[in-house]
Amino acid sequence: MPYPQTLDENPKIIFFTDFDGTITLNDNNLGFGEELRRQANLDTLNDKVTFRESFWEMMESVKTPFPDCIRLLRENIKLDPYFKDFYQWSRTNKVPVIVLSSGMTPIIRSLLVHLVGPEANDIEIVSNDVEDKPGKTKDQEDCWQLKFHDDSGFGHDKSLTIRPYAEHFAARPNEPRPTMLYAGDGVSDLSAARETDLLFAKKGHDLITYCEREGIPFTVFEDWQSILATTKDILEGRKSIKSVAKEGAEKAQGEKQNIETTK
Repeated sequence: MPYPQTLDENPKIIFFTDFDGTITLNDNNLGFGEELRRQANLDTLNDKVTFRESFWEMMESVKTPFPDCIRLLRENIKLDPYFKDFYQWSRTNKVPVIVLSSGMTPIIRSLLVHLVGPEANDIEIVSNDVEDKPGKTKDQEDCWQLKFHDDSGFGHDKSLTIRPYAEHFAARPNEPRPTMLYAGDGVSDLSAARETDLLFAKKGHDLITYCEREGIPFTVFEDWQSILATTKDILEGRKSIKSVAKEGAEKAQGEKQNIETTK
């Protein structure tokens, strides 16, 4: 459910998450392929191009009919093996899961239902979309194009979905405020990195590089098993956001020192 209906059941936690490479094991790499996409991500990370520019170019290189794209992705994309456990727990404990993605809604919905099950229809998705090219239809070659969510340099500025929640409770200081969490891995997540109480950043990926460069607190995750354990601890009061962030900073610093030592 979109804001403000998400708040109707007074959730204690709201969990925002990226999709490609976060819920799934890898990005889908439509169009460019892995090598060219990696270079595009580096160019975005280093402010040579906007994510909007690089992602548009990548999607424009795809000529396959849209239904075939969905079929190919359903055949090849794999879910993080622990996400289903996390999602079942979130449903039981009334923790809304909101997918914020630079991908396209029909693809994400199809993959979620295929990989998680029909209950994934309840997951709110805020993302880019797809549309027919003028005078054409998506079921033909080179006949569809990306439809961006907004006019930002990201194409989809994920902060635009998160901020209304923060603003809602800033205007109502006497209402119980849910803890807001975000999980991501790459350059499509830069707009969300500063927006929640705690950021889970995937080990070995560009979001960590960005956070370290910009001084943004984060905690590292490798899979949804660790995210589930940490989120349970927060919900049940065993750990605070402050303590998790501190542990995350210490772990990241230790790993960084180990890398420096082995050079």
